[in-house]
Amino acid sequence: MDATVTAPQISEQKQRLLDAILPHVPFDGWTDAAWAAALADLGVSEAEGRLIAPRGSVDLAVAYHQAGDAAMLDRATAEDLSTLRYSERVARLIRLRLDGADREVVRRGTALFAMPHHAAEGAALIWGTADLIWRALGDTSDDLNWYSKRAILSGVYGSTVLFWLGDDSGGVDTDAFIDRRIADVMRFEKFKADARENPLLKPFAAGLDRLFSGVRAPAGRAVPDDLPGHWSPSTGGEQ
Repeated sequence: MDATVTAPQISEQKQRLLDAILPHVPFDGWTDAAWAAALADLGVSEAEGRLIAPRGSVDLAVAYHQAGDAAMLDRATAEDLSTLRYSERVARLIRLRLDGADREVVRRGTALFAMPHHAAEGAALIWGTADLIWRALGDTSDDLNWYSKRAILSGVYGSTVLFWLGDDSGGVDTDAFIDRRIADVMRFEKFKADARENPLLKPFAAGLDRLFSGVRAPAGRAVPDDLPGHWSPSTGGEQ
């Protein structure tokens, strides 16, 4: 577990607004009504609030997701994951990400980021969670695998959240769902490895490897503003 990995930090002022809006979100959602109620509770004017969160409740919904990422890393750092297999560590961090989350607040956030004009930002937040999980587990990939790992884990995490929102088993069914999804990923990885050794598929796999050999992870491993990769200068391709 890499303890140096950190989630985006939330300012003290924004945290105060986030704490104030959370009691209203289960009833009003991440809406202007919840935003206005939070400002009223704090005695903060609209203008003052917008200096901290220019988009109002949307910025606070983003902050709530980022706070959940930070809490996941804190919980993971406090645990000894060294005895777990790699796939079990991934599954454990997904579970830790859901621990402590308010189901109704997350449900309202899911509805917000499902809206067309917020969907890209919602996808970026999930991608950011997947990136934090991989970096916390020491991922050093620097090629197409950097993207494929995060894309696959984003799908696993996103589907897990949707399942968890409807889980009334106390988390038992969600745990089983996570295990199934991780098992599916591991079977796919085994298929890719076998394909590279298959005499019939090996030339095709080698061709794909050459095609994507110029794809590199973002410099500094930060989550990019736009998710597609870039080509290295040696390929003569676009940066």
